[in-house]
Amino acid sequence: MKLSQLIAGVLLAMTVAGCSSIAALRRLEVGPNYERPATPLPERFRGQPDSSDPASLADLPWWEVFGDPSLQQLVREALDNNYDLQTSIARVEQFRAQVGVVAADLYPHVGYDGTATREKAFIPALPGGNRTFNLFSGVLDVAWEIDIWGRIRRATEAARAEFLASEDTRRGVMLTLVSDVAAGYFRLLELDREREIARASAETYQQTLDLFTQRFHGGKDTLLSTSRAEASLAASLATIARLDRAIIQQENAISELVGAPPAPIERGTSLTVQSSPAAPAGLTSDLLQRRPDILRAEQVMVSANAEIGVAVANFFPRIGLSALYGGESDDIGNVLKNNFSIWNIAGSVSGPIFQGGRLIEQYHARQAFWDETIAAYRGTILRALREVSDGLAAQSKLVEQRAAEERQVKALAQAVELSLDRYRTGLANYFEVLEAEQQLYPAEDQLAQSQRDQLLAVVGLYKALGGGWKLSDDAWTARQ
Repeated sequence: MKLSQLIAGVLLAMTVAGCSSIAALRRLEVGPNYERPATPLPERFRGQPDSSDPASLADLPWWEVFGDPSLQQLVREALDNNYDLQTSIARVEQFRAQVGVVAADLYPHVGYDGTATREKAFIPALPGGNRTFNLFSGVLDVAWEIDIWGRIRRATEAARAEFLASEDTRRGVMLTLVSDVAAGYFRLLELDREREIARASAETYQQTLDLFTQRFHGGKDTLLSTSRAEASLAASLATIARLDRAIIQQENAISELVGAPPAPIERGTSLTVQSSPAAPAGLTSDLLQRRPDILRAEQVMVSANAEIGVAVANFFPRIGLSALYGGESDDIGNVLKNNFSIWNIAGSVSGPIFQGGRLIEQYHARQAFWDETIAAYRGTILRALREVSDGLAAQSKLVEQRAAEERQVKALAQAVELSLDRYRTGLANYFEVLEAEQQLYPAEDQLAQSQRDQLLAVVGLYKALGGGWKLSDDAWTARQ
């Protein structure tokens, strides 16, 4: 066998061995294998009426939770155009590529090198003493670090976990975006309702002022009554201006979420007739598989655990193989034609002996980061449990609050009518009329805010439970 054939065979064998040995060496990975740390969970959420039903509001797609067609269109536009979401998607692609960058060290690296040299030298023995030399060379080289201890595989495992964490972050951004658009839309509807109430109050105060003025000119009342009525009218007009400003600002905020310049927002169903589905919470253990932030926190733990393996592997020697095969000639056309005259086969072993404690401190740092990720993971679960419980409490108590406020508004509206009747017949003074009116409209505002809060409670609970977890990426933005 010619030497050139032998060298070529070695290069090919190293390449094949690099691809086939990775699976065989997997058993030799140093460092701990990942195990999810124990995190006790309560059997049920606080405020949950029944913990035996595994069904959850989070099982529903967002378009079944938020049935308003205008709101659904806003959500679709946000999922298509929101720049924060696009940033998150691009970041996922960065981490996806980084996995390939790290994993590339598992395989032999094959390269080439070529040089061209022209040199003039003085040689006394030759006539004239000067001679010009040309030298051309081309080589093919292969280098491979044999990952006996699993350093590269642990680093790849860490990079893959970071990629999955970025995926969970992206899905968290999607869920947050849907929730923010819905919450902003319901706040806008509530501002619309308050503006209706303010306009109605302004009309009523104008009618009251006209009545008081008429009676004043007829000598049946004092200037004090008209002054008080005029002040109440001015307060209502100021409230309308304040609400107009708040409505425009809320529309601008929603426009930003949907990735559009500030513009008016189309409304659908009004606040008072909005409906929401039943909102069971499901099982506490399901949070671990539904909440994007919990899933992300776990992938951060997986990455931290793998980095411990990298730190352990750094204590062991690195073993590598390399080979070089090529040729050279004074004519570039003969570099590949002549017998290859440049070759090299080598094995290498390198490892640490004394580095001033750097490696052991790196290991301790990785261990400490692992402890940090465990604490962050458990803290994320506790925050999720609190948010679900807050949502359940809001749902149950807002029903009672809204019912009481509806009775209050009804009673105050009746009081306004009675006070006006009494005033016209001379049985009551202006103060009784104004007091009844001034109590009615704030109560109507409070009722509108409770109606809004009921809708926001559904939004918050859907987000807290990890809503839409069953949806594929395509389903999130599908046109329904």
